[in-house]
Amino acid sequence: MFKFCNLYSGSSGNSSLVETDNAKILIDCGTSCKKICEALDSLNIDVSTLDGILITHEHQDHVQALSVLSKKYKIPVYLNEETYSNLNKNIDYSQKIFFKNNENFDIKDIRVHPFSIPHDAANPCGFSLTNSGKKISIATDIGHIEKDVINNLVGSSFVLLESNYEPEILKCSSYPYSLKKRILGPNGHLSNEDAGKVISILVNSGIHNIALGHLSKQNNFPELAYKTVMDSIIDNKINFDKLSLSVANRDKIDDVVNI
Repeated sequence: MFKFCNLYSGSSGNSSLVETDNAKILIDCGTSCKKICEALDSLNIDVSTLDGILITHEHQDHVQALSVLSKKYKIPVYLNEETYSNLNKNIDYSQKIFFKNNENFDIKDIRVHPFSIPHDAANPCGFSLTNSGKKISIATDIGHIEKDVINNLVGSSFVLLESNYEPEILKCSSYPYSLKKRILGPNGHLSNEDAGKVISILVNSGIHNIALGHLSKQNNFPELAYKTVMDSIIDNKINFDKLSLSVANRDKIDDVVNI
């Protein structure tokens, strides 16, 4: 058994679950502890049985429930030292384990590979998780396309990839100029068009199961993200007959993906 389930994905909060026969790992916990516990309960998972929480970076939409989850339920937290140094010092951990980006480590029967991503955080990362030769990859909060990021996604059985905003909507949004500049910058977020370029490469490499995640509530909507990505695949004349493309939900859990 190797499963992935998106619990929440969007600019207002992110959290997902990876499960095998022997391990259950939460990737980020960027919404309330109550919502995460409710989501896990709907999957018949007791939060106290989690084997760890992986943290991609220190922004609030990825760590909101970290202190409560770790302390109350005695869950180990895995993060790099730079992320830890930039978190709220009042966070109380049951146990923290430091990793280094681009170096593998194991949580029970899951091999974890944290890989660096371009984002305006201390030392942000995505994750590839491997079990029995199959790989699940999570890559959100990406300011621009980098070859190393794509290389880490190639060979995955499933990918959750950021498709955060539509540039023309962002330009007309109520966001202040400084925030627009940050999002559009090289260490901001990935646009629908750029997500389409990445997915065209991934589909061409043989990846067939991809979900678009971390959509902006104000500057994007699911149908547009999906259409833009599919248009990119068609424009690049890539065969998408076997492609399963979905959009991760913002406020409720998605269907479980069986790898």
